[in-house]
Amino acid sequence: MPQRDAWIFVGIFVFIFAVWFALGGPTRPLDITFPALEKSGGSFGFGQMFASSTNRFSLPRAPLGIGNSYISLPGSSHGAAGFSGSTGILLPPIVGGTRSASPYQGVVSMNHYISGAGSQDPSNEYVEITVAQNAPGPVDITGWRLESDATGAAAVIPKGTKVPLSGIVNAAEDIVLSPGEHAFIISGQSPIGASFQENKCIGYFSDFQQFQPSLPQNCPTPSSELRSFYGATYIRDAACIDYVNTLHRCQVMLTPPTTVSGTCQNFLVTYLNYNGCVDAHRNDADFMGDTWHVYLGRTNSMWRTRYEIVKLVDAQGKLVDAFSY
Repeated sequence: MPQRDAWIFVGIFVFIFAVWFALGGPTRPLDITFPALEKSGGSFGFGQMFASSTNRFSLPRAPLGIGNSYISLPGSSHGAAGFSGSTGILLPPIVGGTRSASPYQGVVSMNHYISGAGSQDPSNEYVEITVAQNAPGPVDITGWRLESDATGAAAVIPKGTKVPLSGIVNAAEDIVLSPGEHAFIISGQSPIGASFQENKCIGYFSDFQQFQPSLPQNCPTPSSELRSFYGATYIRDAACIDYVNTLHRCQVMLTPPTTVSGTCQNFLVTYLNYNGCVDAHRNDADFMGDTWHVYLGRTNSMWRTRYEIVKLVDAQGKLVDAFSY
C-alpha cells in the first residue's frame, strides 16, 4: 500500500510539471506587481526600478519664489543668501507669490544678519545695507521696503536729514547712498527725531542719548579746537589749556567752570557741542561720514528671533535682496 501511494504522488508531480511546461515553462516571465510611487509623467513601480538601473524617483521640492532661485535654511545665525546657487533645505513659497528681480540686485545688498532680532526695544534691532563700491552711481533708497515673510510685517524706508541740527525742526530729504556707503536700518524711533548721516561731529549726540549701533566718537579733540578757535592769545591762558586737556572727544560743555577766564568759558560753550562743531567744520573735506542711521519708527520689533525671511524691495516692488535665518 505505501508503495502505491508513492506512485500516486509521483504521478501528480509529473502532471503538474507537464501542465507548467505546456503553458510556457521556463520561457514565461515572472509577473510580480509592486506598489507604484508617483513620478512625473506617470506611475513608477518597483518592478520597473529593478528592471532598469537608469530609472529614478524623487520627492517633490518646495521652491521659494524669488525669481528662478531658492532660499535655503542657513547653517548659522547669519542666514543664507536667496539667489541662484543656494543649496540646502528649501523653504515654503513666499507669502504673496514671486517677485521679479530688481535692477539693483548685486548693486545694493543686505549683510544677511539682523542685529538684536526680536528685541523688546526695537531701537536695538537693525540690518545693514550697502551700495557696492563699483556701483555706477548713487542710489536713492527712500520709498524702498523691508518685508518679513514670516509675519507679514513691512516698513517703508523714510526720508532723513543729511546734517541734522539740534534745537530746530530739520528739513527731510531723500536718503541717497553713494557707492561704498552704508545704512543701518533700525526698527525703532530716532533718539533725535530724524534719520541722519554720520559726520565728524555726530558723536556729541551720544553724550545725552543712547544709539544702537553706537555713534563714532571722532569729534575734533578739545585741545585742537582750543588752538583753532580760542584766538591768538590762547597760549597765555594756562588755566584754560589745563582744563581743556581734561576733556575727552565729543564731551558737551554746558556749564563751564568759573575758575577759567571769560574768554575760555565763551570758547567752551560755543565750540564744544554738536551745533558749534558743525558750524566750525561742515566745510571740511572729511566732515561727512559714509554711513546713514535710518529709523523705521516702530514701537515693536520688526523681525522674529528665528525662522524668518527678510526681503529688501525697491520702490517698484521688485526684489533687491533676501535672506533667511
